[in-house]
Amino acid sequence: MTTPTSHPSATAASGTPMSANLVVFLLALLLGIQPVTTDLYLPALPALTQNLSASMSQAQLTLTALSLSFGVSQLVWGPLSDRFGRRPILIWGMAFYAVASFGAALASTIDLFIIWRMAQGAAMGAAVSSARAIVRDLYAPIEGARMMSKGLTGLGVLACCSAPTGALLGHFFGWRATLFSVAVYGVFITYVLATRFLETNPHKNPRALRPTVLASNWWHIAKTRAFWAFTALAIASYACLFTFLAASSFVFIDVLGLNKLEFGAAMFSISLSYIGGTLLCRRLIVAWGIRRALRLAGFITLGSGTVMGILPFFGIVGIWTILVPIYGLLIGHGIHQPCSQSGAVSPFPKMAGAASALNGFLMMVAAFFVGTWLGDHMDGTVQPLTSGIWFWTVMIAITAWFVVPRWGDLPQEDAPPKRVPAK
Repeated sequence: MTTPTSHPSATAASGTPMSANLVVFLLALLLGIQPVTTDLYLPALPALTQNLSASMSQAQLTLTALSLSFGVSQLVWGPLSDRFGRRPILIWGMAFYAVASFGAALASTIDLFIIWRMAQGAAMGAAVSSARAIVRDLYAPIEGARMMSKGLTGLGVLACCSAPTGALLGHFFGWRATLFSVAVYGVFITYVLATRFLETNPHKNPRALRPTVLASNWWHIAKTRAFWAFTALAIASYACLFTFLAASSFVFIDVLGLNKLEFGAAMFSISLSYIGGTLLCRRLIVAWGIRRALRLAGFITLGSGTVMGILPFFGIVGIWTILVPIYGLLIGHGIHQPCSQSGAVSPFPKMAGAASALNGFLMMVAAFFVGTWLGDHMDGTVQPLTSGIWFWTVMIAITAWFVVPRWGDLPQEDAPPKRVPAK
């Protein structure tokens, strides 16, 4: 059995090649829409909450409502991209995202802001579900995980830039400036897709939207053990990250006393650790295979989460008791997410959009419940953040060590290539 190797270019459905660099750039833009939409406005969230006279639960709803609409919309965008192709869905979706972003920037009440955030989330579903499907369109499992990790490295770079940029814009121009910058990103990504992206779906299914076909596709995906094994890991890993994202600005600014610029610098350093995780992921899956890479990441994640969770019980609370463990968590996240997202869609070459959509929907449902729980339990201490993260790191380790090895069989063997001795 052969192992996929790196390709200098990827052939689009039209037969025209797209360079690997262009594919990675597009993946980074599409996957990076999540940190741009969330991290960019996090430094301004306390000020936004005060300016719009919002409660803590309403402030959390600006994140959780976006996440829920993001998740649900993927169930629509995925089958649509299987039917009509990735390109038209992406272009229309990102144009809608730009409009929704301008609406959020101009919102005069917290209720209007939440509505526009939900519209943003719905549009984001086109970007992320299609990005995962593009990887499946073009690459086999191991190469797909490597390309996904490269795209997520780009996401990390955008995350590095997002929080500091949001902090600077919020500090000098107010919270609305951060939302206008998100809208500009939407316009830019729409332009790039319209001018550079070529269709990658070679299996457009004219029957993909028929109820009987949809039901058959969902059933086929739902009964595939590998999908659930890798999706469980993706859910636990993202829920852990979302616990941090949803509570970070309040913990760092309101509890630990950082100003907006210091918070932006902290988020920048955290994003660097995530980039390091994605770079490590590429090396590990080639040298060790997906399962062993996930096993190591499970140790890193659980160790970091346990340190973060235990210290507050001994009265040890400070900026570094949060930051240092988060560095480890984001390194683990940089390994878990590329492997889990690629693994979840790998068994479905002809319905990658639907599989990606269901995977993303389940991740966002988990994020919605995490955000709702945090909105009810934030008590002016670090405890909800640290305990929530500790719980999810336990779930990550269990899934990486036991669930994926037992049920995560992929279409092609994910063991590293055997070295052939030189003659």
